[in-house]
Amino acid sequence: MEWENQTILVEFFLKGLSGYPRLELLFFVIILVMYVVILLGNGNLILISILDSHLHTSMYFFLGNLSFLDICYTTISIPSTLVSFLSERKTISFSGCAVQMSLGLAMGTTECVLLGMMAFDRYVAICNPLRYPIIMNRNSYVPMAAGSWLSGVVNSAVQTTFVIQLPFCRNNVINHFSCEILAVMKLACTDISGNEFIMLMATTLFTLMPLVLIVISYLLIIFSILKIRSSEGRSKAFSTCSAHLTVVIIFYGTILFMYMKPKSKETLNLDALDATDKLVSMFYGVMTPMMNPLIYSLRNKDVKEAVKHLLNRIFFSK
Repeated sequence: MEWENQTILVEFFLKGLSGYPRLELLFFVIILVMYVVILLGNGNLILISILDSHLHTSMYFFLGNLSFLDICYTTISIPSTLVSFLSERKTISFSGCAVQMSLGLAMGTTECVLLGMMAFDRYVAICNPLRYPIIMNRNSYVPMAAGSWLSGVVNSAVQTTFVIQLPFCRNNVINHFSCEILAVMKLACTDISGNEFIMLMATTLFTLMPLVLIVISYLLIIFSILKIRSSEGRSKAFSTCSAHLTVVIIFYGTILFMYMKPKSKETLNLDALDATDKLVSMFYGVMTPMMNPLIYSLRNKDVKEAVKHLLNRIFFSK
């Protein structure tokens, strides 16, 4: 029929936790608190890295970018999700869904590449400490961070362009909290194998390649640490990268669990996501950005000292 070749949908319905009003209210309170923590925690890290001259290094420049990224990523989806929890009309326009999908994909891609850049930074710091100021100078780490953002923009632009050109017909129910690209693609009333191939290539290039860089960097880091004779020296060397390693494990562990676990064809056509999938989705979208500043603050002496120094300047300068 003629409608099968046209995009006739003007809005999508975000299912989320629809049908569970009490659970929605509970999630509203929990996610709102988490969002406030995300804004305060990451905002403070950005402020500290700017105001404290001791933190004007590549590591904290990357960390500031990561914090800004987490604020942007959560702001894309959390406010609209909170509104939908309290609203009976849980819809989003086609254009609004495209924007949310595009920005979310850009932020997620950028974070993958940025974590790879941060792993390389830690490798140079531990394996080549004498050359670290020369290799990781401003002329190096600024383009590296800019390249991470550019990678996110390019990947998002390409994938979103192909998705919004798909024909969407009768089914407009997105079984998710937000316009996640894979959930949107599955609503198309046409073959999406081409889009899935593009996504596979993008995942390999922008997700798995940074992961390979991270793994290689930390293998070299471990070998270098094992060569240190004193236990105190090994502990000090590992402490410089433990926070980043923790963030990487949480971030990539969640992604791999969400997108690379096997799913049967019947599972993909169910009306409701598995409870585990929804919890993991929330963990990935909210918990990870909230934990990043906590991990870096609690496991980094420089950040602790910078916080104390900043508080002393504010309260005891007079």
